[in-house]
Amino acid sequence: MNETTQDTNRDTKIPRNKRSERLSPDGKWRSFPKVPNLLQYVSTGLYFARVKVQGKLIRRSLQKASTFEEAKLALHDFLKKNHEPETGLGTIGQALKKYLRSLNLTHEISEDSKRYRRYCVKALLASWPGFRLTPVRKITEDACREWAGKFAAEKDEQYFNNTLSVLRSIIELGGISKDNNPARKIKRLGVKQTELHLPEPEQFSKILEVVQTSGAGQAHHCADLIRFLAFSGCRLSEARKVTWADVDMARGELRVWNAKRSKRSNAAITRQVPIIPPMRELLVRLQQPKPAASSRVCILGECEKSLSRACRLVGTFRLTHHDLRHLFATRCIEAGVDIPTVSRWLGHSDGGALAMKTYGHLRREHSAAMAQRVTFDSAPATKVIVKETVI
Repeated sequence: MNETTQDTNRDTKIPRNKRSERLSPDGKWRSFPKVPNLLQYVSTGLYFARVKVQGKLIRRSLQKASTFEEAKLALHDFLKKNHEPETGLGTIGQALKKYLRSLNLTHEISEDSKRYRRYCVKALLASWPGFRLTPVRKITEDACREWAGKFAAEKDEQYFNNTLSVLRSIIELGGISKDNNPARKIKRLGVKQTELHLPEPEQFSKILEVVQTSGAGQAHHCADLIRFLAFSGCRLSEARKVTWADVDMARGELRVWNAKRSKRSNAAITRQVPIIPPMRELLVRLQQPKPAASSRVCILGECEKSLSRACRLVGTFRLTHHDLRHLFATRCIEAGVDIPTVSRWLGHSDGGALAMKTYGHLRREHSAAMAQRVTFDSAPATKVIVKETVI
């Protein structure tokens, strides 16, 4: 870069993190990747807006802008005034059809994710009377805020955020630009960490006993599914796919097909989960008589009602299928397994960040035992026989 260019950069005070060395082939124009419609003429330091208006690409001088920040503001005003008018598709119902069609054709989203977004669409239509028949241009910021206030009061934070994202997409597919989308003015909610209420070992044993002795036709299979989920840390959808071909008793490993893997991700399709002693006992029992390699390890695909009934009778907090995954992770951590390792067993790809946030707690009983080790006295602390937890 010659001295003239360096002086221009210094005089126009372009912040270093905003500069771009991307010059035109003739070296006359400088572009800014983070501000795609902005150009700077190198020799004079003047800024220009480049935008398509009525199908023609034009370039206009931003004469009043002498610095990079002023140029961004001037560009915003120019685009707002001269950009092509928005061409809406009519009503929200028409935009919704386009959204659903686009969702169905999207190949990088899993079927489970598509199904969840359809649930969000249904919730949006149910919570916003007349939304489908409303013209896209008549969706105002006040209307969006009124909907958001009611919906946020009824749904959890995660569900609200996802439904808000769907609302934004529908409006933009209706022809409203991202900058003018009134739903973009609505802030997403912070997702609070859910407090986990997990059973103690004795309570878990009682839950299994209640399920197994309920007298239901599938009682034993329900209890085995609960054991499998708690001993493997699998998600319910993952447990349903585990066959006997995925069980390697010799190596002590269970192959699990990762459920929450983005189609755009380079993460592994499967993961290996060690067969812990309770799981080995379960598998040995289920192998009698010898099953076919293609048959599923867990005969049942769910046991929610049996699990909820048992928790109620035992007097513990209600457990879900997913809570059994939390139970597996917590027991592993309490047994001394480091969190990055537990994270890999769970199928996380973040090196343990999510596991640390979610499972970095200890159950009350274990925490009380560990607290007995803490002393401010010079005398040796009373020895407590308990496994050390590594976090």
